[in-house]
Amino acid sequence: MAISGRKEKILKAVVERYIVSCEPISSSEIRDENLPELSSATIRNELAALEEMGYLAQPHTSAGRVPTAEAYRLYVDKLMPRKKLSSKELKLVKKYFSGKITEMDDILKKSAKLISEITDLTGVAVSHGIKDAVIENIKIVKLAEKLALVVIVTDQGVLKDGFVELEESLPEDYFAKASGFISSCFRGYSLKEFDKPNKIIKNITREYERLFDVIYKLIRDYAAGNMNCDVVLEGSTKLLDQPEYATVDKAKTMLELLETKDQLVPLIDSGSGVSLNIRIGKDENGADMPDCAVVSASYSVGGVNIGNVGVIGPMRMNYAKVVSVLDYIGKAIEELPSAKDAQNKAENENNETVATNDEEVISDEQKQE
Repeated sequence: MAISGRKEKILKAVVERYIVSCEPISSSEIRDENLPELSSATIRNELAALEEMGYLAQPHTSAGRVPTAEAYRLYVDKLMPRKKLSSKELKLVKKYFSGKITEMDDILKKSAKLISEITDLTGVAVSHGIKDAVIENIKIVKLAEKLALVVIVTDQGVLKDGFVELEESLPEDYFAKASGFISSCFRGYSLKEFDKPNKIIKNITREYERLFDVIYKLIRDYAAGNMNCDVVLEGSTKLLDQPEYATVDKAKTMLELLETKDQLVPLIDSGSGVSLNIRIGKDENGADMPDCAVVSASYSVGGVNIGNVGVIGPMRMNYAKVVSVLDYIGKAIEELPSAKDAQNKAENENNETVATNDEEVISDEQKQE
């Protein structure tokens, strides 16, 4: 339902003041703090009209007004201003994503923790099952006399790295040849196919048989434990600090929601085609849901969707700040290395490790001489 410009200004003032105070907003507050050019009588009439239209509610006859779910929806769709994060918050975002990230799940976990820390709400991350991830390359690097590092790269990034203990010392060129051969065996297969070994095992020579078996088991075991959506919650107890969940019944309802994966995943996982999704109230979250709001975003690395991150809180949340945090995190994630960049970085780091080990061996030999 369309409303006039004056009503929009008044409604915007009510929503923003209520988000901060969690107390019913009176006409005198709006006049004194937001719209001094309007009389109290005019504001009262407009508040009554907005209540009639379903945008406001009056808890008590003598009290001020509070926004309804419809008011919050109009606010986020049309009236909400863009908000910049503080320099302290921007530094925090940069800090979270400046360290080494070797697996896609790490990105989502960091995002959920970060958004909870900045917004003081519950951060939620839903990682997509990795069953469709496709093996692109496998790099095997010698670390010590009988120890090698295996880096497994998929189209979603560095899937997994692990160590392989060797029965004997092998030359460097063995690992280069083994990497090429084993990569050719696995390349192009999705992780869901690793429960069908006969489809993948082909022409394995005795020379690389042990490495193949170890790497196959490494991928299979990892895939078996990560096939389905995984949910990460950060700051669950922060919801209990909100006045809306001060009663035992409301707190219990919200905590039960956070523990129910089947209900939680559809709220956050809005699909890879939706960059930002805001659900407000029971009508948008489901009849069995408490009066809450869910704001989520879909994130990608190197053009590959890795999952969704969002927040759950009362309808009276600071939407402008939440949206800004999600936006800034999304930009930080987009700047992370793609799968091939991650592979190259891993290879460089591994080469440096090998060089260091060689130097230590030479140094030890010199000492013995």
